[in-house]
Amino acid sequence: MVSKKSGAGVAAALGAAMLLGAGAGTAHAAPAEGGASLAKTDVAQALGGTTAGLGYGIAPVKDLRLDPWANSSADVLNNGATVQPDNSGLAPVSTGTLTGPLSAGGGPRDLPVVGQLLGALPG
Repeated sequence: MVSKKSGAGVAAALGAAMLLGAGAGTAHAAPAEGGASLAKTDVAQALGGTTAGLGYGIAPVKDLRLDPWANSSADVLNNGATVQPDNSGLAPVSTGTLTGPLSAGGGPRDLPVVGQLLGALPG
């Protein structure tokens, strides 16, 4: 039986075999005298570049507007509930502490606990 493979598939398989074969052959070869060798990696510079790149990726997430209806009449987070404890001298507890920054159009950076944690990340 004759196999009917396309020329592109055979070429791709041949190219992959050549790349894998060339990579395997040079991975174990020692550099010749006077030949090229790899430079040592500067760890501080690599971490600095990673941190800067991570900052550019995380900064938009920190400022992402979580409440799409903020500052509108349809904002459901604009409503709040307050619980007044019995006459024991405790202050009232309200949901406005958590929902207030969101209903004002804020993002994760503006939330009480999450904002402090996100402050530790670059960006």
